[in-house]
Amino acid sequence: MRLGVFFNPTGHHVASWRHSGAQIDAGINLEHYVEITQTAERGKMDMIFFQDSVAVRRANIEALSRSAQYIANFEPITLLSALAMATDHIGLTATASTSYNEPYHVARKFASLDHISGGRAGWNLVTSVQDAEAQNFGREQHYSHEERYARAREFAEVVKGLWDSWEDDAFLRDVESGLYFDPDKLHTLDFKGEHFSVKGPLNVPRPPQGHPVIVQAGASEAGMELAAEYAEVAFCSPNSIEVAQTYYANLKGRMEKFGRAPEDLKVLPGLSPVVAPTMSEAEEKLQEMQEMIDPVVAQAILGTVLGYVDLSNYDMDGPLPDLPETNASKSTVDELTTMAREEKLTIRELAMRVAGARGKFVLTGTPSHIADFMEDWLTNDGADGFNILPPVLPASLNEFVDLVIPELQRRGLFRTEYEGTTLRENLGLKRPISRYQ
Repeated sequence: MRLGVFFNPTGHHVASWRHSGAQIDAGINLEHYVEITQTAERGKMDMIFFQDSVAVRRANIEALSRSAQYIANFEPITLLSALAMATDHIGLTATASTSYNEPYHVARKFASLDHISGGRAGWNLVTSVQDAEAQNFGREQHYSHEERYARAREFAEVVKGLWDSWEDDAFLRDVESGLYFDPDKLHTLDFKGEHFSVKGPLNVPRPPQGHPVIVQAGASEAGMELAAEYAEVAFCSPNSIEVAQTYYANLKGRMEKFGRAPEDLKVLPGLSPVVAPTMSEAEEKLQEMQEMIDPVVAQAILGTVLGYVDLSNYDMDGPLPDLPETNASKSTVDELTTMAREEKLTIRELAMRVAGARGKFVLTGTPSHIADFMEDWLTNDGADGFNILPPVLPASLNEFVDLVIPELQRRGLFRTEYEGTTLRENLGLKRPISRYQ
């Protein structure tokens, strides 16, 4: 079983910042991040992960001012570079958008992080979803869904090419001969495409992993095609094993046409566990968190998840209205709309269900109950592991590492020691050979 942990500063529950188990200033508290990253490493988890956007999240100001999530946080590559110095084994993964970066920037940053960390870097390849981001980069509107994925595919091709600029043994540093590098082992990319023109080479040696691990989270048709071609870890958010199995088979089934084997990609669904020694204690924990949610925040979170829709003019106790076409995550919108229709949920009911972990799967139970669930998905082709979303940080991560991981280890489902020194080795992924060798 592969295990990542997704760090939302105070935790994934929308009211986590109000919880006694949270670090209230987490977004700008380096000591907090060092503590939780070291906790994840103590649990032998594969990697930590930071989502990112290049804008303050847009929402009704009454809701926004009552939320700590995606408001003001560290830039993730800077943060991961610091965390590399406080850890030895755990993978360090973060988002960098293909819409509001240049390929050379991303290739250089993640190659540098891979060297700094000794081969533990991972890039979450995303296309962004908000007009708010576009408006910080000279555009009025975000790229269309089709355009941003076409751009992302080309972007990934350029980044991978730049990582191969130098062969692994290019740098001789031979004092006697005076030859610093072998000129035959330096390669110029000279890429010209529809969206990018990049000469190269990259001014960073080939990363220790060959290429930092590429992560992707798209569930639309275009997103799954991108993941099948380039991703080595896929994050997803199915809300049942049936949906998980369909996604797993669909995504892995696409890989052959790109010359890739199913084991070249690890599928990690998101899971937000509320764990306690007894079921009643776990249920009380969740209820305590739910009671902290301000209804105006829940309404705004639902609107964001549904594609940045303003729901403030609708009756909270009425049905979900028909929604306009969205440029955001189409798969999430479809899944939540179907849930609301089939279960006849009001906006309030759907909002309270979604707001807790922003539409991700919340599982409440004992360590044994949660391990049963994880084992079922792992052994029945629903997952290769999980991306853990602690509801409250640091409290929920401590509970998961102290209670659930020992149970997984007891069952022989999870490592007791790291297998290697790089993220690739620990994930069981092969090191890519340079295109020039």
